[in-house]
Amino acid sequence: MTERSLRLKKRKDFLFMASRGRKAPVPGLVLQLVHRQDTDAARVGFTVTKKVGNSVVRNRVRRRLREVVRSVEADTPLNGLDLVLIGRAGTRTRPFDALVADFRKALKLCGKDSPARTAQAGAAT
Repeated sequence: MTERSLRLKKRKDFLFMASRGRKAPVPGLVLQLVHRQDTDAARVGFTVTKKVGNSVVRNRVRRRLREVVRSVEADTPLNGLDLVLIGRAGTRTRPFDALVADFRKALKLCGKDSPARTAQAGAAT
């Protein structure tokens, strides 16, 4: 998630993710995930509703979610995935380590393969 082109920003992308993506609600966030048929870099989108708070609070929640993705992406390849992270009211006050653990749990719930299995599947094709 180091380049701006790897962000999901268009409404149609978010609607597609909502209709076709696998969804994993966990205490700190909600993850929607779609496996693409390529090995390009992951595309990530973030959304936080007005129920969470005013614009200052929503932007803080988005920044925390971006950092969660960066920290997980450093040791877990997310290639070939489209992800949407939806912030919750508890995202703002949840400890950062717990948010990272929530994101990893959500990835497993959505069927994200472990790095070893992904490498084996790539070698088999």
